[in-house]
Amino acid sequence: MPDPLTLFYALLIVFCGALTQGLIGFGLAVVASPLLYLIDPAMVPAPVIMIGFSIALLTLLKERQHLEFKGLEFALLGRIPGGILGTALLLWAPKPILGLAIGGIVAIAVGLNIIKLHFPINRLSLFIAGTLSGIFGNIAAIGGPPLAILFSNKEAKQFRASLSAFFVFSSLISLVILAIAGLFTLDDLISALLLLPAVILGHFTARKLATHINKNSVRVGSLLLCSASALIVILESLMALK
Repeated sequence: MPDPLTLFYALLIVFCGALTQGLIGFGLAVVASPLLYLIDPAMVPAPVIMIGFSIALLTLLKERQHLEFKGLEFALLGRIPGGILGTALLLWAPKPILGLAIGGIVAIAVGLNIIKLHFPINRLSLFIAGTLSGIFGNIAAIGGPPLAILFSNKEAKQFRASLSAFFVFSSLISLVILAIAGLFTLDDLISALLLLPAVILGHFTARKLATHINKNSVRVGSLLLCSASALIVILESLMALK
């Protein structure tokens, strides 16, 4: 059980992440994972994956009429070997190396979001994106960027629905793999349940604010926050290696 001050900070971080995801379609894990890792490394990855599942389910229920599931099965297939590889690295790597990996994954996510690459959507690209998502997701709970890049040309509601459907099923895949490896425990479940109110509050606050806030400003602000937190995680991890 986290102490009250750590829990307060964690709830605030998760609220900001859920608010970001509710406004721009993704971002909970990219915002929350590095900051949660700084205050309590035990909250990454399993608890973040669980709260990511919850907000993805809420978003999918809202946008379900815009869902086009065709092809997502290839991304989900890719999530399996990617998740196994990510979990193997999680078991092998010492804490400072994991910190560097989490900071690096966040930095990659920020860079890819800025560059805005475009790739054709086909079976191979979906499988590759799913594999990368599995690696990133099981190390740092940040599995969104590969699929977000692939779906970037979709209309906003289709984008949110497709990503949410992928997250709902891929989160379950990741949690099963982590549980088999002994990295998803009752403590992780309790941490996720404690953070769940912040997810729900952030999600419904975003729905209320969606028509009143400039989403590009939210995106820029979240990228700056993610960049700063990634840099702090990387620097702290480098210092721990000395």
